[in-house]
Amino acid sequence: MGCAAFLLIMASCRKEDLAPGPASLKNALQPDASSNSFKVVGYLPSWAGDVTQVQYSKLTHIIYAFLTPTSTGGYSAIDDPSKLSSMVSLAHAAGTKAMISVGGGGGGGGFAGIVASSANITTFVNNMVSFTNQYNLDGVDIDWEYPSDGTQADNFLTMMQQLATAMHNSGKLLSIAVIGEDGDYVDNGMFSTVDFLNIMAYDDNNFLHSTFELGTQCIAYWLGRGVPISKAILGVPFYGHDSSKSDSDPNDEVDYNTIIADGGNPNLDVSGTIGYNGILTMKSKTSYAMSNAGGVAIWDLSGDVTGSNSLLTAINQVVLAGGTLSTGAPVGTTVTFKGFNNLYVSGEDGTKAMTCTRTTPQAWETFLVVDAGYGKVALQSMNMYVSSEDGVNPITCNRTSYSTWEIFDWIPLSNGQVNLRGTNSLYISSEDGTKSMTCNRPVASGWEAFGVNQ
Repeated sequence: MGCAAFLLIMASCRKEDLAPGPASLKNALQPDASSNSFKVVGYLPSWAGDVTQVQYSKLTHIIYAFLTPTSTGGYSAIDDPSKLSSMVSLAHAAGTKAMISVGGGGGGGGFAGIVASSANITTFVNNMVSFTNQYNLDGVDIDWEYPSDGTQADNFLTMMQQLATAMHNSGKLLSIAVIGEDGDYVDNGMFSTVDFLNIMAYDDNNFLHSTFELGTQCIAYWLGRGVPISKAILGVPFYGHDSSKSDSDPNDEVDYNTIIADGGNPNLDVSGTIGYNGILTMKSKTSYAMSNAGGVAIWDLSGDVTGSNSLLTAINQVVLAGGTLSTGAPVGTTVTFKGFNNLYVSGEDGTKAMTCTRTTPQAWETFLVVDAGYGKVALQSMNMYVSSEDGVNPITCNRTSYSTWEIFDWIPLSNGQVNLRGTNSLYISSEDGTKSMTCNRPVASGWEAFGVNQ
């Protein structure tokens, strides 16, 4: 689930699978998730985090990680059982459900032996019932990374169906942690079997590993597979990846609290060589999930900070607001953008890539600021929308509607200027007017700042 101590196989959503043009951000076939049913699920590892510091009232579910299964259907002794017991008591006192996660990135090897034998499946199911009763837990979360397609995947579904029956007969829950995309090992029958799926929309690479764009892509994949919106829980990280280290380096993952303690900006997504999710992105993801999913799932709670920079608090603020999130932009007004070179940005009437070369703003150099939802804006000129082109090509202003590539964070600066950040977590750059504009900067500097109506 994103912890260096356990994650031996990364859960990934591949951006190359994203369609090269706009697609609907809103799932038109499903009703919006309401704040009353919205889940906020937090994983708490046995090896990190203080149970007395968890903000239980801002969670609907807390999951202790991990219980390690054995190949015959048993399990290894739980790490720090007193911590688990304390977590359950504190959670229940706050009205939060408490669960156990079984497996994990490095602890799920025993499942292969379990699903290979009907007797082992029965033993495992009985052991899970006993364990949840022993610790007064509200359910089980299964994290097997990952079964093989075919017979093993079929047997995995059989195990989950039997476990679901046992859990539900005891008034308990069953959830599953799944890869962000390409989860062929998850049979469609799983969707009616479990109560919800925690979608690991992170660890996509070793830097900006969990962008807003990635989250929308992963949710779209699972909804497209047939997962009910109420069961699709968007996984969000409380940690970053350090691009100066390799994936195999256990120090390549850095907790959010460490990033902030070392001087990282809680509102941004990059600090030096580390890519993470700051407050703005966390709020946007929560807002998105409230309209297009059934909740958010946090890996992991031990990475949070206390006070106003808490990511869990940021999530809670959006939930309490019903998903409404201000853009901080002059929505509904027409603006011009002046670059570092004192020249104006032009949409070029949508006929070629955008530039920052105009000495005087005219029609092609004016943009209507549109509220695109999720705290983001779209920019319209000559009835067409600006597109980041996902940072792969120079930006354009030729889209008839806006979707993931056509929406941006409006980040005000103290001098009255603004940065514009795409859903790829990269910034629009004027390129100092020397070539076509881009949206490929991980850090904003002079060329990525624009004066508004100056």
